[in-house]
Amino acid sequence: MVNSCRKLIFNIFIGFYYSAISLPQICICFQFSTPSMDQLNQNPGTFPVATNGDPFPWRELRLPNTVFPLHYDLVVHPNLTSLNFVASEKIEVVVREATQFIILHSKDLEILSATLHSKEDFRYMAPGKKLTVLSYPAHHQIALLVPEKLTADLRYYVTIDFQAKLADGFEGFYKSTYRTLGGETRIVAVTDFEPTEARMAFPCFDEPLFKANFSIKIRRESRHIALSNMPKVKTIALEGGLLEDHFETTVKMSTYLVAFIVCDFTSVSGTSSSGVKVSIYAAPDKRDQTHYALETSLKLLDFYENYFDINYPLPKLDLVAIPDFGSGAMENWGLITYRETSLLFDPQTSSALDKLWVTKVIAHELAHQWFGNLVTMEWWNDIWLNEGFATYMELISINATYPELQFDDYFLNVCFEVIKRDSLNSTRPISNQAETPTQIQEMFDAVSYNKSCSEGDFVSGGFCYSDSKMAGSTPTLLGENVEVKEMMTNWILQKGIPLVVVKQEGHLLRLQQERFLTGISQEDPEWKVLQERYLWHIPLTYSVSSSDLIHRHILKSKTDTLHLPENFSWVKFNVNSNGYYIVHYEGCGWDQFITQLNQNHTLLRPKERIGLIHDAFQLVSAGRLTLDKALDLTRYLHHETSIPALLKGLHYLKSFYHMMDRRNISDVTENLKRYLLQYFKPVIDTQSWTDDGSVWDRTLRSTILMLACDLSHAPCIQKATELFSQWIESGGKINLPTDVLETVYSVGAKTTAGWNYLLEQYELSRSGAEKDKILYALSKSKLREKLRKLIELGMDGKVIKTQELPTLLYMIARNPEGQQLAWNFVRENWTQLLKKFELGSFAMRTIISGTTSQFSSEDELQEVKLFFESRKAQGSHLDIFQTVLETISKNIKWLEKNLPTLRTWLLVSI
Repeated sequence: MVNSCRKLIFNIFIGFYYSAISLPQICICFQFSTPSMDQLNQNPGTFPVATNGDPFPWRELRLPNTVFPLHYDLVVHPNLTSLNFVASEKIEVVVREATQFIILHSKDLEILSATLHSKEDFRYMAPGKKLTVLSYPAHHQIALLVPEKLTADLRYYVTIDFQAKLADGFEGFYKSTYRTLGGETRIVAVTDFEPTEARMAFPCFDEPLFKANFSIKIRRESRHIALSNMPKVKTIALEGGLLEDHFETTVKMSTYLVAFIVCDFTSVSGTSSSGVKVSIYAAPDKRDQTHYALETSLKLLDFYENYFDINYPLPKLDLVAIPDFGSGAMENWGLITYRETSLLFDPQTSSALDKLWVTKVIAHELAHQWFGNLVTMEWWNDIWLNEGFATYMELISINATYPELQFDDYFLNVCFEVIKRDSLNSTRPISNQAETPTQIQEMFDAVSYNKSCSEGDFVSGGFCYSDSKMAGSTPTLLGENVEVKEMMTNWILQKGIPLVVVKQEGHLLRLQQERFLTGISQEDPEWKVLQERYLWHIPLTYSVSSSDLIHRHILKSKTDTLHLPENFSWVKFNVNSNGYYIVHYEGCGWDQFITQLNQNHTLLRPKERIGLIHDAFQLVSAGRLTLDKALDLTRYLHHETSIPALLKGLHYLKSFYHMMDRRNISDVTENLKRYLLQYFKPVIDTQSWTDDGSVWDRTLRSTILMLACDLSHAPCIQKATELFSQWIESGGKINLPTDVLETVYSVGAKTTAGWNYLLEQYELSRSGAEKDKILYALSKSKLREKLRKLIELGMDGKVIKTQELPTLLYMIARNPEGQQLAWNFVRENWTQLLKKFELGSFAMRTIISGTTSQFSSEDELQEVKLFFESRKAQGSHLDIFQTVLETISKNIKWLEKNLPTLRTWLLVSI
């Protein structure tokens, strides 16, 4: 059954790719007719204006379907001294419909010449026809005007010579730098094209549907190496000492997966069971940090080939650690690029969570080699097919290959993270219209990555199951009498998350579904309107106190009734938190769980205890449960045997403490501090300052010791100070336990001397993991001039790389002394920030939400609102603006409703 279930899961997701096409379309592809040159000449005013003043023959953002690429021959020569590149390409195309122009994508490229050849031109060595090139930068398009209409069903060859500067940001063909141990700055030229930046490196049909083969040649100096998607087949010497590397022709693929790098990196290599050469590349000084990535990649590659029963289709796989990288990683086929902290592992400075992160990212990107690369969505509105499945396969692959990492427990956070977004009215459907590059970039969010893999109850934990304890009204295999398409339509084209309300009346369970919204209560006038037309097919699971049997039921209507024959004291829905829905127990339901947890919490499964805690506090934000009831649910935690459950409860208590601290509500802050230290003292006192134990033992140690020191717990401060002093006395040479490094550095940074020393060590460190820990410690300073200096260094990009600026601003904004400082900086430096980060990029969204979403007063809300309105007036609109405003409003309402309750509850509890 295990093997057939694996095959079923694979087939289900293959089916999703094809089913998505048959769902009601929100983006109609190729719906536009291609204008003729006569229309262009007769009505020039109806067309855009090219940069030379002539009419541009295409109005739409999407390319026409008249011409399709078959093959690109691309020659690129990056000059790492002058920081520009010259290149040429020959694109073989097939004409589907007669036309007098070819539309390509091109951004910030200087087109030097363009020529058209027919097959006969090559056969008779004719010079070809020179093409007129028009440019329309607003759509990143060029038009190649041909002297005679191209004939349908014939093939042609377009040759283009072009040049450009290596980009300054993190998109297209850009420059990255690193410093050697000797202090020398070296340049790397690297590509990052997803979603719409291949056009910054070469003119192309830059949409995922336009797959083609690529033959790539890279010119370089002898001191460098070149890498691309495929293995190198030969190197030839050119005049002037240059070398030209020729790479094998790729399989057919989308432009966003093309990649090439020129660098001086070194590598470690191994061979998979099926004979694929796997190599990990990094800067020479960091080669010793590549070994874990090699071990992990080989193990995961073998797993995926066996699991999918489809061989990895390329002869090699390179994974490269890039010093400057905008995202976590990019799945370029055969040449995966990573931020250094997502690939490199330093045993001396990388913690248990660092190892988990590296493993997770490698698993994600390798899954893309099949889903995303081999099978690709037609358009970006369905990017969830790529990202959701790759995220889901993290769970499957890591559980199988690294069970000691206990990733299954960590994976619950994937679901919880997106619920925060999905419970706001400003959320979006999984499949959502996206046309402009900014809109497309905004699709790369928690909804695409997390929600689409969290609805797994009807795929993994739901119906692909052979356990004899399963019972219910649904079949055991998806596809048998289950209306898959109708269910998919509910979940994919409808935004938000359902709330299932359960009311027990003897042996009857009355069920009701609503749209779950936080920040908007039932008493608010807009609540009813926001509930209209929302209905899900929800695959429910539930169990009762008197039995281990897991029941199943699909809730298809607004209300339903279940009859349970056995006697029970409570019923728990969403077994093991496999389902994507919130559950509210009306009447005495929550009291029953509070009693059970205090009497014997182990009668509920660990994940169910986590789910109860999570749902309770979410329901508080929705005004459906009182805060004191949710807090009472956590009173059992000093008996909790599951570390993930303990950490979930601790997470909410910590968040309340930090909220009160930022708002300077001193009496509640002090009482929360007393309660946390008093209540969790046994847990704090049992922690060792080592790296011993399981991954969850180590995670608890990192979390609880950091909290204790934040709360000025004297024994914790004393031990951390002692370790920090020893580290300074050794000149930063002794190895401290990795799981407590962040805590030790944070305590050390409280003094001016310690802060200054940490900044010096930050600049010297070769470990990205250590740098992250130091930067976090530096951002916790109570001295605003220190925080201001960090921001200045992040903007300058030399000591603190610009890629760290979004995270740095996020961390400073969570510091009570830095929240206004960070927000003021964003407002005053908006234009400069947009020069460093694309408007819709994850980095820019992190900056916006990270510096504003903790605000909780009306004055702050109005200030942010006015700023966003001014940005919109200047053309800088993002969907995240509304999400931030809604989040701040939610914070305000939460405080108004719950602050008195929290204050009273603490007074009774301490």
